[in-house]
Amino acid sequence: MIEYRNLRVALLGAGSVGAQVVSLLLKHGDELAQRSGAGLELVGVAVRDIDAPRSAEIPKHLLTTDAEGLIVGADIVIELIGGLEPARSYILQALNSGADVITANKALLATHGPELFDAAEQVGAQLYYEAAVAAAIPIIRPLRDSLAGDRIRRIMGIVNGTTNFILDRMDTAGESLETALKTATELGYAEADPTADIEGYDAAQKAAILASLAFHTTVPIGKVYREGITSVTLEQVDAARKAGYVVKLLAIAERLVDKETGTEGVSARVYPALVPRTHPLATVHAAKNAVFIEAEAAGDLMFYGAGAGGIETASAVLGDLVSAARRHVIGGPGLAESTDANLPILPISSVTTRYQISLSVVDQPGVLAAVAMLFSTHGVSIETVEQTVAQPDPLTGEMAGMPGATLVIGTHEASESDLSATVLALGESSVVSSVTSVLRVEGSE
Repeated sequence: MIEYRNLRVALLGAGSVGAQVVSLLLKHGDELAQRSGAGLELVGVAVRDIDAPRSAEIPKHLLTTDAEGLIVGADIVIELIGGLEPARSYILQALNSGADVITANKALLATHGPELFDAAEQVGAQLYYEAAVAAAIPIIRPLRDSLAGDRIRRIMGIVNGTTNFILDRMDTAGESLETALKTATELGYAEADPTADIEGYDAAQKAAILASLAFHTTVPIGKVYREGITSVTLEQVDAARKAGYVVKLLAIAERLVDKETGTEGVSARVYPALVPRTHPLATVHAAKNAVFIEAEAAGDLMFYGAGAGGIETASAVLGDLVSAARRHVIGGPGLAESTDANLPILPISSVTTRYQISLSVVDQPGVLAAVAMLFSTHGVSIETVEQTVAQPDPLTGEMAGMPGATLVIGTHEASESDLSATVLALGESSVVSSVTSVLRVEGSE
């Protein structure tokens, strides 16, 4: 039997996620109260427009445009309005009043996380954010709690459903990036302005959060290396398939040692990469997300599921709500985020990886030797070479263009700086007509 007083819950924002939170909370409130040990009273929902259409019905008496007034007196505040402001100010107001806060705002956490966590610690409140990365997939709590006694070496994640859907369509349906993006937009997987997704900004924000949590170090969003998928071509995807790979946009957080200084640090980066089809991440299709963790003691772990969607994200928010309510019932201050490791954030040049490079070269003796010399000069070892020579048109017997050949070269592991220097030298070589494709290889043993 519940003996603790009812906890006052204020919700900011009633978009696709917020509306579903209200619906589920009203529908399953008694059950959630039994799990929490306290009644959960939704005291109001702050919105910009009370009469705006919503994905789920919200009782009119709960709606208000006075967010600040709603925060006053709340025990738990759920922020789902997104963006940096006024979300930051509302969260600070809530924390400074002693309320616990639940948010799904990845952009805010990646930009102002240290400030918000510090504010929570100062008053003994707690900031929950399971829904900020990969929606319904439980990844924040496992990293913060379950793996707190382990040493995480590396995280690789497919954390943006829009780009995964696009790349999957290119791989499985043979669509161009432009066509796949159009399909994603029509099906509601992509926003009208998809820039945050296809340019990698969304994934970079999540990479910053995961890296900060996994390595107990504040990782600013400005320190996350970022490339989007806009340069990925159907030809690259086709070539990857033939070679036993699939192209995925990966968010990678890694503990590594800078070879120049010998200093242990953290790398956080986002870019499209070739993933072997035997790797678990290669099986993540459509708009699904997955996070693959490599830990010293626990070994390899993968968390898979829906990375977006109103009701899916609402599930994670309500999980945080139950946790926040239990904390109130048990008592005691909130737990501060652990950033005491304070490891340096290493640049992309410190990363060790592999490349697959496609070159258009002149078809003449000595080309392979000249190309191999460029790799050797920059300290990069070649693992595989595949050569295709241009063939004449079978009907006319004429060449479509200048006689030439295509080389697809796979490298052994090397530093990012050496690999980049090699690609630059290849582009300036007289025997190379053009560097047609450069993709990193991740997930190999």
